[in-house]
Amino acid sequence: MLSDKVQVNRQALIIDCDTGVDDAVALLLAFKSPEFDILGVCTTDGNVSAEQVARNTRIIREIAGREDVPVVIGCPRPIVRDPVEAGHFHGESGLGDLEIFEPRAPAALGHAVNFIIEQVMSRPPESVTLAVTGPMTNLAVAMVMQPEIIERLGPVIIMGGARSEGGNIIASAEFNVFADPHAAQVVFTSGCPITVLGLDATHQVRATAERRAAVRSLGTPAARTAGRLLDFAAGVAAELMDGEDPPLHDPCTIAFLLRPELFATRACAVLVETGSPLTIGHTAVEFRVDPKTASIHWVTRVDADGVFDLLLERLAL
Repeated sequence: MLSDKVQVNRQALIIDCDTGVDDAVALLLAFKSPEFDILGVCTTDGNVSAEQVARNTRIIREIAGREDVPVVIGCPRPIVRDPVEAGHFHGESGLGDLEIFEPRAPAALGHAVNFIIEQVMSRPPESVTLAVTGPMTNLAVAMVMQPEIIERLGPVIIMGGARSEGGNIIASAEFNVFADPHAAQVVFTSGCPITVLGLDATHQVRATAERRAAVRSLGTPAARTAGRLLDFAAGVAAELMDGEDPPLHDPCTIAFLLRPELFATRACAVLVETGSPLTIGHTAVEFRVDPKTASIHWVTRVDADGVFDLLLERLAL
């Protein structure tokens, strides 16, 4: 049972995503967590087209019963490179084999970049947290348009990049960074406080058959949806990843905000390759930094059982 204090002193949160299968599970976890005051969900091109992402986000919002949260559409393409999508991992719609419908509530008026700037600038310094589970286009453009947000941002939690694990879209790059490497370079060199959950971390959190069955058994609309999405991901993993259980990438960002004690981090610096056609999107992660001045922390270890216990707890609501 969550205390009244936790429910009253909620964390102001903006989620910036490209809603595919694992983004959807992350949204369900966030929507079902009363610790958050979700200011809005911003969308961008990524796993599927920007139009599909916006619709998918509204579908998940409706399933979760959270139509009070605005969905704000953002950048329709990367800053420099041509759009890259990942329908082969997320299905043609981006939501696996879920039934697709036109959500009741429309997207909010305005642009996600302006929304991020307005929310950060109108609230006390360091009070707005961002969880970014897609390409970093919206955040990077916001930083360029209004550099003052860099010093006013609260924690920025990013799913992206890889060090020891290599890549998942090309040999040396993780998809979210590969999809807009120039945006990632802007964000990682901005100096704002960032925690990064790369593939090194998320590959430790696997949706095994036992864990997927536990999600499905909860029986709530959110759990049924999450279970179906995870089962779809397992089918894709069986076909494309030599039978490995699917990693739970994006929900780790929300889990980190809720249960940071489940994660171990190291201070670092991160640079992104933007020039080489062979290694574009590669994240160069350097641990030889002064931890007192480093603005970036790289997640190295995750308590996977704890993450799934948290997911089960919230999807039961």
